[in-house]
Amino acid sequence: MQVPIQGSKAAITATVMAAALMAMIDISIVNVALSDIRASFGTPIDQIGWVSTGYMMANIVVIPMTGWLQRRFGFRRYFSTSVLIFTIASALCGLAWNLPSLVLFRVLQGIGGGAIIPTSQAILFARYPRAQHGMAAALFGLGAITGPLLGPTIGGYMIDWASWHWIFLVNVPIGALAFALARGSLREVRLAAPRVDVAGAVLITAAAMAAIYGLVAAAHHPWSSAAVRVPIALALALTAVFVFVELSVEQPLLPMRILRIRSLVVTSVIRGFMAMGMYAVFFFGSLDMADTLGFGPLRTGLAFLPQTLAVAVLSLGLTARVVRRFGPQRVLVAGLALIALAVGAMANLGLAEPYLPIRAAAHVVLGLGLGLSFLPLLMLAMSEVPPRDAGLGSAIVSLSIQLFGAVDLAILVTAASFRTHALEAAGAPAATATILGYRFAYAVAIGGILAGLTLATTLLRGRSRP
Repeated sequence: MQVPIQGSKAAITATVMAAALMAMIDISIVNVALSDIRASFGTPIDQIGWVSTGYMMANIVVIPMTGWLQRRFGFRRYFSTSVLIFTIASALCGLAWNLPSLVLFRVLQGIGGGAIIPTSQAILFARYPRAQHGMAAALFGLGAITGPLLGPTIGGYMIDWASWHWIFLVNVPIGALAFALARGSLREVRLAAPRVDVAGAVLITAAAMAAIYGLVAAAHHPWSSAAVRVPIALALALTAVFVFVELSVEQPLLPMRILRIRSLVVTSVIRGFMAMGMYAVFFFGSLDMADTLGFGPLRTGLAFLPQTLAVAVLSLGLTARVVRRFGPQRVLVAGLALIALAVGAMANLGLAEPYLPIRAAAHVVLGLGLGLSFLPLLMLAMSEVPPRDAGLGSAIVSLSIQLFGAVDLAILVTAASFRTHALEAAGAPAATATILGYRFAYAVAIGGILAGLTLATTLLRGRSRP
């Protein structure tokens, strides 16, 4: 049974959204700093990706355990502790002295951030009555979409004003305030704590780490090499054992019943494919504009602003009205089609394509697509989840975008590196080969988006009404 949340609805909403927005902004704020961090530490492109991958890898480890940890420690204690971990890790990231130390602190930051986002969503769904879950989803969706989109603009300003260290240090006062508010505003009725599923926790953690290691190794080794095949095979084997264990124990870490909810599983896969386009633009878009247009962090951040404004306009109730008129499935299909169109435009940019008009238009279209996609995805995902499993459902939603995000980023970096090395071997100048590698990564991302679009038009058919 779900743990009831008590307290002022407005205070709880403000508290969890402040913390969630902080964690969500951190997903993308790093992207505009990649060029500066790479220059500061002398890091090649196939290693700088660890700054983002390390954070997402930690998310992947934590999120599957979030539902169980929420039940074990209670929303209030678990949420406030996660905020505290994220805040301390942010301070350490700002003080990092080389790439390994930054990646280590990003992993610690991801442990806190990975718990904050699904727990925030679960608290909102627990506090709001079921009849108002659409409102709760819209509130959370506003932060979930605008947070990552605001990240590049905020980050660019901070780097231009001071240095890349401040994109992490700014979290310290915000996190301290969110921690204090969480301790003061959240009240809950605690139920009996479940037993510890140690085997499940160890297996899913090891499987996630092995999978990410294998995917990242693919940027340096052929897919047929042992460095890639062994960890991937190990991850698959550990996942199979995890499923067997979860079906056998009395109080599993991840009850398998949650995976029988078709709408939750299908939308999670679609969200993962959508993330491929989103991360392609966030990660490679920043590097692309820095290398081809000479944009500094502030100009790069401002270049992302049109897509942020497009999302913001749709998030102010417009998407909700469109969903009520046409149904979530149709709106989702339209949103994914716009995302594919935007990334397709990015893939076909010229070597020295100026920002106006094509790049700017692509960012606007991408923002419209994301703004139309997130709310129907969340509504469809949670539509069949029973109240007792709201926390588990929220964890699955968050896990899907982080798991696929880490996998997507590893695939895209591998694709870009492969294309760059192939062009250099054919005699192309290094700068040209690098830029064409970015374009190839966009093209690969289109395939993922189209796969998600296919699932949305087939497996979600019949869910055309909200």
